[in-house]
Amino acid sequence: MVSFTQLFTTGLLATSALAIPVAKPITVEVEKRNSTTNTSKRGAAYNDIALVSPLASTGTISWAYTWASSMFGSLPSNVDYVPMLWGARDFGGWVTAVETALSSGSNYILGFNEPDMTSQADMSASEAAGYYQTYITPYSGRAKLISPAVTSSTTSGMGLSWFQEFMSDCSSCGISGLAVHWYGDTADEFQSFVSQAVSTAASYGLSEVWVTEFALSQDAGGVIDAATTSSFLQTVLPWLDAQTNVTRYSYFYCADNYLLTDTTLNQAGQTYTS
Repeated sequence: MVSFTQLFTTGLLATSALAIPVAKPITVEVEKRNSTTNTSKRGAAYNDIALVSPLASTGTISWAYTWASSMFGSLPSNVDYVPMLWGARDFGGWVTAVETALSSGSNYILGFNEPDMTSQADMSASEAAGYYQTYITPYSGRAKLISPAVTSSTTSGMGLSWFQEFMSDCSSCGISGLAVHWYGDTADEFQSFVSQAVSTAASYGLSEVWVTEFALSQDAGGVIDAATTSSFLQTVLPWLDAQTNVTRYSYFYCADNYLLTDTTLNQAGQTYTS
């Protein structure tokens, strides 16, 4: 919901021309990272890669992403990197970046960030399907492909209804999983939405659901009541871990005043990584 607008105003992602050819494999010389054997579903959504280490040191974080196709540094060896094609503004550098990520050990690719939101990737379902087929589907077989991450909005044409429209145009895109975001007020609301997402994914034969952003609405700008956040996490984390078809998730997010305070895990961060 708030990820890209807040996190990338400093210009980490360069704007580039949109008219480029279909993605084609290229040769990239990189050091191969060994994929982690950590089976935890828990991930780190980050802006500053240095802040992933405090979370990873607990051994409960198995993967990370940064709303971009490059990791911008080095992750701890026990954390897998997952590249994302955020949206149209990343098309120009996508092929080189994703080839680098795949060659260095990434096994998944994330689709567009909240294309159902005008303030985020902002694409119609049909536009997104065309772009997905052009830029992400060519990597099917080399990585598992995750859908664009949709919001939890119940407005027609947004959220899971946007995803359903997208799938009607992208049934042959090679997608393995559905990515969703959630911001709300209670654990019951969260569990209900994720259950709906699992059911929606299953209707398209998708066995994976990734909750790549979730948080209490009150924490979208930073954790304001650590006890409330910790209580929420204590309820939903065991539940997420028990859901067979929820295969990865990441709380919003690995940053100061969220899961950390002055580079150290705060109460929320300690609960998330316990």
